[in-house]
Amino acid sequence: MVPGKPISTHGMTQKLNRHGIPVRTAHNAALAALAADLPSPILADVTGTRRHIALRWVAYARRDWAEYLAARAGEQGQGVRK
Repeated sequence: MVPGKPISTHGMTQKLNRHGIPVRTAHNAALAALAADLPSPILADVTGTRRHIALRWVAYARRDWAEYLAARAGEQGQGVRK
């Protein structure tokens, strides 16, 4: 890093990863949080992603988790732990 000179996205990602800060995980968590609160066209505009990608994130964030929870409850009832 040189004072007054911007660092590239790739360079910053590598530095953060070396210090134990997983950038991809943080990026996905932030995107999922936004997708839970915004409609897909606005999410696409705010994040600069394509609309079909934003639509997938919104669908993921607003997913009905009832099926997953029922499966987990069944596993716990059978004594299966993960």
